[in-house]
Amino acid sequence: MNFFFNNSPLSGFTQRSAWGLKSTEEKAERIQKKDAQIDFFEGKKADLKNVHCTTLEEIEQKLELFNNYNDQIDAIKKQFNNEQIMHCMDEARELGEKIAEAAEELEPKTAEERKEELVKEALGIEEDGGMLDELLEDTVEELSEEEVFETLDEMLIEDVESREELEGALPEIVEQEKLTEMYLEKQYVPIDIKA
Repeated sequence: MNFFFNNSPLSGFTQRSAWGLKSTEEKAERIQKKDAQIDFFEGKKADLKNVHCTTLEEIEQKLELFNNYNDQIDAIKKQFNNEQIMHCMDEARELGEKIAEAAEELEPKTAEERKEELVKEALGIEEDGGMLDELLEDTVEELSEEEVFETLDEMLIEDVESREELEGALPEIVEQEKLTEMYLEKQYVPIDIKA
């Protein structure tokens, strides 16, 4: 028994929280593969209805084929359920890695590291170029060393303020992680195919 929440509010949560995850794309591929395989064997079972049997051996062969198709369908479902378990683990690992990266970015930096970053940014050494490149080109000759340090101090103050704002966002990330864990715990429902 599979439950799909394509048109429910829960669907929006799962799509937004797992957007861009490799494991989510793999899950969609596995679902399509499973459905195609099951449809194939269901079609074979339906074709058996059109086969007319006159002897006991033909009936026995038809029944054996029917049971074989059912066994194949059960094996496909079992394999899909096992893959779903692995998918949940992969998805949780990927989300954990993203949260860890976000937490690393929010870690406070030492004053020396902040100054080095600001100097690199001001000089345009960073990969994406410094945001002050254009301003510095015009005013480098006019500024004294003391004015440069004052500007750097102002930028440090702004950096501390923006870092405080980012740290305020950390509880939201933790809350999102808790919601994701609760969802993943409820998502997998084991199926007893013998019952």
